[in-house]
Amino acid sequence: MSSEPVLDHEEQFLFKEEILHMASALADGGMLDNVEDLLTDVITSPRFDSEVFTLERSLQVMLGARAGTTLVGLLTVSPEVFDQVAEVHIQPEIHERLVAWRARFGLAIDNALNFLNNPDGIQGHNFSTQVAHVDDRRVLQGRLTLVRYNNEPQFFVADAAVFYGLIADVLDRLVPQTDDETVDADTLGRIKDAIAVIERKQAARNRT
Repeated sequence: MSSEPVLDHEEQFLFKEEILHMASALADGGMLDNVEDLLTDVITSPRFDSEVFTLERSLQVMLGARAGTTLVGLLTVSPEVFDQVAEVHIQPEIHERLVAWRARFGLAIDNALNFLNNPDGIQGHNFSTQVAHVDDRRVLQGRLTLVRYNNEPQFFVADAAVFYGLIADVLDRLVPQTDDETVDADTLGRIKDAIAVIERKQAARNRT
């Protein structure tokens, strides 16, 4: 018994159109090498997760919105669907590069995108401060530790201004949806006390 086709007739038509459009963008002079350089930079970057997060946008800038999205999808699509690229009449060099990119980059990018789309929860955290000496200046920094559900800790160090910006962003998004059960009285009191201290220090600085 023959298996059902992976794509129905309409999907196959749309698939072919997207592949042809992407191949046209890749055929532009030097574009294959440029895309391969970008993929190589992403896969070898020490900031791999964040680079993958912006990969589609980077490819859209290089190839155009449609082609960039198609390429990311093609690198991470199921093998059965990818095999149908061979049935679309595109330049052999482009097809060879697509096959090589999928083999070299596809799994790592797919795993990273799955992780970004399904992030781990946080079961614990710790925050401490430290003073760093930068260009003969004393700079207040924060050190944030987040513990994942698998007990793996992640550490982040940044200047105090970065963490204040993070706090403001978090509150901007949480507060409009907060009700009386979202935040307990103790936590709310700590937030109020912290803001009061900041305001007193700011007022004292303004008087001097």
